[in-house]
Amino acid sequence: MSLTWLNGEPRTEIGILDRGLAYGDGLFETIRVEAGEPRLLELHIQRLSSDARRLGIKLEPQRLRSEIRQCLKASELTRCILKVVVTRGVGGRGYSPADCISPSRIIACFDPPEYPGQPSVNGVRLFECQTPLGLSPALAGMKHLNRLEQVLARAEWSSPEYAEGLMLDLNGFPVEGTMSNLFLASGGRLLTPDLRLCGVAGVCRQYIINQAQAWQLPLEIASFSCADMVAADEVFVCNSVFGVWPVVAWGNHQWSIGPLTRAVQKRVGEALSE
Repeated sequence: MSLTWLNGEPRTEIGILDRGLAYGDGLFETIRVEAGEPRLLELHIQRLSSDARRLGIKLEPQRLRSEIRQCLKASELTRCILKVVVTRGVGGRGYSPADCISPSRIIACFDPPEYPGQPSVNGVRLFECQTPLGLSPALAGMKHLNRLEQVLARAEWSSPEYAEGLMLDLNGFPVEGTMSNLFLASGGRLLTPDLRLCGVAGVCRQYIINQAQAWQLPLEIASFSCADMVAADEVFVCNSVFGVWPVVAWGNHQWSIGPLTRAVQKRVGEALSE
């Protein structure tokens, strides 16, 4: 059984001069696999391809699709989590990418995570993260390999009382969770933060945005304040591994799990499992 691949072959090591290791010069995707099928695969490939173009990393989407399928087949796993990493490849010392010719493509299989307390059913409390997200329009939206802000934020708590933490930007606006995207529901419409200055434009978030019209759910992408969040009827977070988690508390503020959250949760769950 092979659980890690590098550039289309079973491998467990990567060169120490790879720029993903040296500079975080690359991207990654985390993909849920159910019944042997990578869920929302095309959205993952689209985001990876788009972000690779932004970074100037050469990527062949069809080749990557083929390697994902080959890795899954070799692993003999029908239910797992795939982590797909694309770096600029091996380079010398210094920031210039001029000598990098071939990107590194890493695929690894992991057991699905277990979340105590049934957060999908009971909802989650959000930890109040003190680590802010810096404003970086050049990198905003991308799931690049430098996740130090998220690492620092996640290190702020260890209590199982919190399944996720809320991160604000430098101006104090809510942006996302440490591993998820944020949505509010008020007056029958959805609202999710504008990510043009910071944050990760997650695949599950994009799926909801793409489907909202078909679901007859008005949706707006715009920045909002903490006061707006407190005043919302419902709050939920989402990612492409766990789907949708209702948010029931953040600091002293509490929300009920409402019908709109449950409706979105059901539809996202179907996309991730059927």
